[in-house]
Amino acid sequence: MRILIVEDDKKTARFLTRGLNESGHVADHAAGGELGLTLAMEGIYDVAIIDRILPGLDGLAVVAELRRLKINLPVLMLSGIATAKDRIEGLRSGCDDYLGKPYAFSEILARVQALQRRNDRTAGADILSVGDLTLDVKKRQAARAGSPIDLQNREFLLLRTLMQHANAVVTRSMLLEAAWDYDFEPKGNIVDMHIHRLRKKLNSGFEESILHTIAGAGYLIGRMPEDQALGGD
Repeated sequence: MRILIVEDDKKTARFLTRGLNESGHVADHAAGGELGLTLAMEGIYDVAIIDRILPGLDGLAVVAELRRLKINLPVLMLSGIATAKDRIEGLRSGCDDYLGKPYAFSEILARVQALQRRNDRTAGADILSVGDLTLDVKKRQAARAGSPIDLQNREFLLLRTLMQHANAVVTRSMLLEAAWDYDFEPKGNIVDMHIHRLRKKLNSGFEESILHTIAGAGYLIGRMPEDQALGGD
């Protein structure tokens, strides 16, 4: 999962970011409501964790604006204000879940995973298929012609993005957004290196490649267009 954390308290933000990253997710952090709203509008996140009290635009206003724009990003709101009235106000603003402080990280993780499952059911994208390649998004399991493929976390994130855009070119920038932190500064050809390893796994034991390099554009998974020239690995 790629998760957006909107939290102005640095200690809390570090705690959440570290825990989510160690749990195999990619977590981006915004320290204020305006930046949080801007990032949430990019459409690259699976779930957002938003603090209610933020400098500038507060958490309720961020969520209300997302819903006004018809952005259905699942939102878990965190707050030191957790009376029944406050929870109701948060849910009515458009939050999907509301949790009062203090909290255990295990509860945060469980609620985030529940929001993702709920959103997956709505999107109907539990299993992605391209040709003889399948990816079970919930179980994070890939297989080609029934043969299992062992994926590392970033390989899973890259493959999911490629399969969500099957038979279309996916740029390196899109892949960076999908599998690395927002503030990550890529060094060298890190995307190409990971794609090279992923391609070897996908093609192992098969004569036909399913993952293609589109020269000067990016990558494509699926049927190679006849008018496209292949680049290198």
